[in-house]
Amino acid sequence: MTQVQPPLSQTRRLFLFAPPVIAAGVLGWFLFVAGPRGGLPFQPHAPDWALLAHQAPILQIHIAAAVVALVIGLVLLAGVKGNRLHRTLGWVWVMAMATVAISSFLVRELNGGALSLVHLLSGWTVIILPMGVYAARRHEVVKHRRRMTGLFVGALVIAGLLTLFPGRLMWRVFLG
Repeated sequence: MTQVQPPLSQTRRLFLFAPPVIAAGVLGWFLFVAGPRGGLPFQPHAPDWALLAHQAPILQIHIAAAVVALVIGLVLLAGVKGNRLHRTLGWVWVMAMATVAISSFLVRELNGGALSLVHLLSGWTVIILPMGVYAARRHEVVKHRRRMTGLFVGALVIAGLLTLFPGRLMWRVFLG
């Protein structure tokens, strides 16, 4: 029988969400304080969804899978662990993360058609994702939690924040 885990404590939630909040703060400082023109280095506007519609299908799949993984990941982190909903959403999250990682190897605009340093996160995801699933299947809760939380924060949240750098597609959609 599977043991149901209680929701995360306030301290644990703070520990889990501190890295993305710090990364967002650093990005915000760069954008608003250290901008190249001394003011806002961009013109705020409503998201330009047409930019996404005109991208290659593999990039659209990559972005859609990342959004699905982000939303489901937040639900999984906030919810009760070990129940049927967690397991079902967990499998969907694993498939979404695998899609994000594998499709990223076909997205190469950042480095002139070659793989970039960001692709190291994708390689890491391809390795760690099955290890996290294996840990769950063996009821090794601590290993499972560490691996999946690490993937969520590192390969999804931090990598997602990197897409908001000036000149990149998500920058143009939301800020440029």
